[in-house]
Amino acid sequence: MEHRYATVDQLLDEARGQIERLSPVEAEAAANAGAVLIDIRSDGQRARDGTIPDAAFIPRNVLDWRLDPASPHRDPGCARRDTRLILICSEGYQSSLAAATLKRLGLDATDVIGGFQAWRRAGLPVAPD
Repeated sequence: MEHRYATVDQLLDEARGQIERLSPVEAEAAANAGAVLIDIRSDGQRARDGTIPDAAFIPRNVLDWRLDPASPHRDPGCARRDTRLILICSEGYQSSLAAATLKRLGLDATDVIGGFQAWRRAGLPVAPD
């Protein structure tokens, strides 16, 4: 029996088909209106590039456990089904895959097109780490 495996590009296309992605400007407006912006970049990326003021920081490697409302390791301020969660990574790839996973957990999750790099290019607020 031959196995057919997906490629990472196929996984990314599938993930992005499940979420309504936001431009950096749309993400900032949504955050200002009550959505939670969650930075999932590594410590090194944040130290090098800076941070977004008022964004929550949850590393990608623990994101699922921190945002699953049923997890004993959840972050009570972010693991909520009544609030839109907007993920941001460096360029918008990891965040798309992560947002699709969070949708499977019953969360209203999306991500930022182009990630932090696009956020910065749009002239939106950035602070040193």
